Amino acid sequence: MSIQPGDVLPDVTLSVIADEVIVRSTQELFAERKALLFAVPGAFTPTCSNKHLPGYVQHLADFQQRGITVMCLSVNDAHVMQAWAAAQQVPPALWMLADGNADFTRALGMELDGRHYGMGLRARRFALYAENGVVRQVHAEAPGEFRVSGAEAMLAALLPA
Repeated sequence: MSIQPGDVLPDVTLSVIADEVIVRSTQELFAERKALLFAVPGAFTPTCSNKHLPGYVQHLADFQQRGITVMCLSVNDAHVMQAWAAAQQVPPALWMLADGNADFTRALGMELDGRHYGMGLRARRFALYAENGVVRQVHAEAPGEFRVSGAEAMLAALLPA
């Protein structure tokens, strides 16, 4: 079953991409903060690179004005996420998280079987809003869609500021 509003985020280890790769527990990452986590099926894939991530880069200040930390998750290794962040000119304030073994993605119940596309197990495209590690909103996309998890959709869902 997928993560739902009111659920506590599962405690799993992720790689945080910064100047160096830092391993942190999700409990640490989400504690004492308002966080918007969006997940993409894969770094360097068309919709993820042309729409999803760029929207959050463009609207990062809008989330920051609301006191929200923005995090991008993908089932890719830390090196791929680091290269993608560099290629997309992602500012350090937008946290890039590598879920290389899909442990967090599976614990959320948000996995996608991408074998048909040669991608293996991936994250579904979704966004969730959490406060102090407790999920308040979940917006999961239907397969092949990009409507409810983008930056503009999430800003609208989080109104009023």
